[in-house]
Amino acid sequence: MRVSALTLQVPAMAMNTTSPLASSSGASSYISLLSIILLSTALVVGLPGNSFVVWSILKRMQKRSVTALLVLNLALADLAVLLTAPFFLHYVARGTWCFGQAGCGLFYYICGVSMYASVLLITAMSLDRSLAVARPFLSQKLRTKAIVLRVLVGIWVVSFLLATPVFVYRKVSLGPDNRSLVCFPLYPSKSHRAFHLLFEALTGFLLPFLAVVASYSDIGRRLQARRFRRSRRTGRLVVLIILAFAAFWLPYHVVNMAEAARALAGQPAWAGPTGQRLFLARNVLITLAFLSSSVNPVLYACAGGSLLRRAGVGFVAKLLEATASEVSSSRRGGTLGHTVRDTPASPEPGPAESLTVSTNPLE
Repeated sequence: MRVSALTLQVPAMAMNTTSPLASSSGASSYISLLSIILLSTALVVGLPGNSFVVWSILKRMQKRSVTALLVLNLALADLAVLLTAPFFLHYVARGTWCFGQAGCGLFYYICGVSMYASVLLITAMSLDRSLAVARPFLSQKLRTKAIVLRVLVGIWVVSFLLATPVFVYRKVSLGPDNRSLVCFPLYPSKSHRAFHLLFEALTGFLLPFLAVVASYSDIGRRLQARRFRRSRRTGRLVVLIILAFAAFWLPYHVVNMAEAARALAGQPAWAGPTGQRLFLARNVLITLAFLSSSVNPVLYACAGGSLLRRAGVGFVAKLLEATASEVSSSRRGGTLGHTVRDTPASPEPGPAESLTVSTNPLE
């Protein structure tokens, strides 16, 4: 049966396909409607939410911790994606691509850059916390403004480079109905398709998350052995961000791996019942992954708990207050510290306490 044009319009963060397999018009209509709902929700929740996070960090903080700077860049990456949502909503609703080849490459490239930047920033959060527990004095030395800014610049440069296959493969072409235009990846061969699928799954999820799991395994082992108490809110926030990203993106990359296996086996894209199921699953999962750009502000509110009631619009700044190790390092060596405007700093702890005691007076 023929695929409706709307089925092909579901926006993807670096979606990887060669050609769609025909599916039922009922399923395609349902997926199109679901895509519009999810994209609209992402735009309504995520755009003001991430804007508020950026405003809170830039305006409510005089000095910013490592975690605060990482969260700031994560919010900026999410905002970049959400600013493309109106174009993708138009794409789904009209059933044809109206923004030319330049828009086709640019909008999907932004989505790809955001995906890589998000996972690399989350990995950096995990490595930062792991280093603070395993090597506290080295962590203090590395938390200088110059080093942190270099790391952030490196993350963005790598993200821009890793997303370049979108420019190579994504093209505007005639849809299967021979009337509508689609912005779709076109691969010259099955090997190109398998390469892109595997490359995205490995670099955009598997390898970074192996580093995240290793970091938190090391943190848990060391804290259990030494019976340290971690900063509750900061630790909970980072864990929530990691789990949310994994929940939204893992299914997408599982489909990537399944499609890569089919390409390596020489099977045409979307051929047979398995291909059809993968095609339909991808159309849902890529839109769900787009929704991930709006979820972090909700997580900050959940992690803030009573801070939301006590601090009002300043709760994000309070939530991201530095751990005592960051405050200590800024006092000792002029490194990157963090104080919230009009919030007194707590007394400087000793070396052992600096790993475990939060300076937040509301905790």
